Amino acid sequence: MGTVKAVLVFLSFLLFLTGKCSTNSPEIDENGYILYCPCMGRFGNQADHFLGSLAFAHGLNRTLVLPPWVEYDYSKPHSIQIPFKKYFKVEPLKEYHRVITMEEFMSELAPIIWPEGKRIVFCYGKRQWVQSKDDGGCNAKDGNPFGPFWDTFGVNFDASEFYGPLGYDSHDHRVARQWKEKFPVKKFLVMAFTGAPASFPVEKENIELHRYLQWSDEIQNMVDRFIAKELPTGPFLAVHLRNGGDWTNVCKHVSDTSKGRHLFASAQCLGYDFEYGNEITDELCFPSENTVLRQIKDKAEKTGAVAVVVATDSQSMIEKISKALKNKVKVVQRLPPEPHVDLALLARADHYIGNCISTFSAFATRERRVNSKPVSFWAFNGRHASDEL
Repeated sequence: MGTVKAVLVFLSFLLFLTGKCSTNSPEIDENGYILYCPCMGRFGNQADHFLGSLAFAHGLNRTLVLPPWVEYDYSKPHSIQIPFKKYFKVEPLKEYHRVITMEEFMSELAPIIWPEGKRIVFCYGKRQWVQSKDDGGCNAKDGNPFGPFWDTFGVNFDASEFYGPLGYDSHDHRVARQWKEKFPVKKFLVMAFTGAPASFPVEKENIELHRYLQWSDEIQNMVDRFIAKELPTGPFLAVHLRNGGDWTNVCKHVSDTSKGRHLFASAQCLGYDFEYGNEITDELCFPSENTVLRQIKDKAEKTGAVAVVVATDSQSMIEKISKALKNKVKVVQRLPPEPHVDLALLARADHYIGNCISTFSAFATRERRVNSKPVSFWAFNGRHASDEL
């Protein structure tokens, strides 16, 4: 490591001489860096992968470069990248491990420690995109959002490295050691991955890391304003209704899910070892209106809720919920809907009912559980120890 440190000191000196570095620039981490594209799914899936990637970076003792969140505006031909810190604070993450935003890394450090012409990308094995010429490597920029993500930072890759059959469970010291032996920091100071170096759904061991993922002041202020303006004083119930057309298609696969296997985020209610339930049902995935109305009425009565906040990707059912509550409880949806503000609202409620299968629901579940707040699920009667009212 001494040789690596000497080289990095020299590179830091070069940064200063070339004007690429100011007195406020971050120091170069001699233990190395991990970058990745959060290129699978929407926010819920990306958040699962983020926790795993954070744990992976910690296990390998490399600084994690915080990627922007990938979002999709379907009126545009490609994804858009939202800076990490728009939604979440960076400093709380540093209580667990070293991190730096992608924007800061690319502007302050990459020109020297990861220069153009020497950028290697890592993938499990050969990746071929049907619309591209096969180069025998990772083809890391082929397809959307892969290409647009790296193009946001002007990154092109010059070589590929395959890491298969290595896995991501860096909690296992043997796995971490294998990574360090195969890709020593003196040769690979920067490891950029085609996708997240993490399992999906999030592993049980990484759920607690959610406590370091704290909403930005911008998001928190939006929640504060909504509560102050729209909700009467008193307890409120929050619910997540996942009932869009794409979810209908997901729930068609319930019958194909083998017993003893999870579907998306089902471990959040059934338990990772199915200790709270062992059956994934159609109703668990896509609850009927009767189930939704019955559970809302029950929890509103038990919590003394003066309001119900609905977060949904499609049908809010506000009129039907109001009628079920005999118009005695205010039922609202934040409009226009903004997923991240909705999630922060779900976390603030006195009680929350989510969808057992949804990774979006699971985000709110994790945040509530690390803060010891109760959670329920549609059509599920089992009870997690931390979900008692």
